[in-house]
Amino acid sequence: MDIIVKTAGDDFASRMAQMFETVIHEGHGSLVLVFLIGVIFGGIIQYTRVDKFEKIAGFAMLKDTIVPKMLFLTVGLASIGLYFMVEAGYAHYHIKPIMWTGLIVGGALFGTAMAIFGKCPGTGPVSIAEGRIDVLVGAIGGLFGGLVFTLYYDDFFKPLMGDNAGNLTLPGFFPGHEHVVVLIFGIVVTIVAFVIPKKELFDEADLAKLPPEERPDLKETH
Repeated sequence: MDIIVKTAGDDFASRMAQMFETVIHEGHGSLVLVFLIGVIFGGIIQYTRVDKFEKIAGFAMLKDTIVPKMLFLTVGLASIGLYFMVEAGYAHYHIKPIMWTGLIVGGALFGTAMAIFGKCPGTGPVSIAEGRIDVLVGAIGGLFGGLVFTLYYDDFFKPLMGDNAGNLTLPGFFPGHEHVVVLIFGIVVTIVAFVIPKKELFDEADLAKLPPEERPDLKETH
């Protein structure tokens, strides 16, 4: 068991080193640029407070819509921007194959865990940086789960993933009209972000910062 864990640890370290080597030597952007993008990303998360339990858990209970509004807006704008950056040669992406069984089961597990934990892989590290021990414990559990998945993928998990349906994309279903499809999809998804009504579930720290006339909990009592 010690040999297996050591091998997995060495493999993880090797992949981390390879990631930095890729960023440095293959023209995907400098480490400084990647760092600055991370700082901006973290700032946006803190500004919108989506790193708080109430945001994602509230979304699961349909009591908070900040997360879906952000997601739809991000997906809509990024779909258009990334697609045309790839077309212009300024970016590239690697399309993963579709395995329906693995996607459905994995998506259900992922969504359930997000609802219970109130975090996602993007907001979790921000919460850890703020000193939240519960999120740190959850992150350690996630890393352990990833280790188990990696070690036993070929023997146990791979057969459960289902058949490989190929590298499917939405524009690929409309050959010759890819640009139009991406534009329509991006615009529609962006509009949905603005159409979704704004609802917020506040925690005690947020409520304390609001003036009495804006506190929803006081409005309910009156």
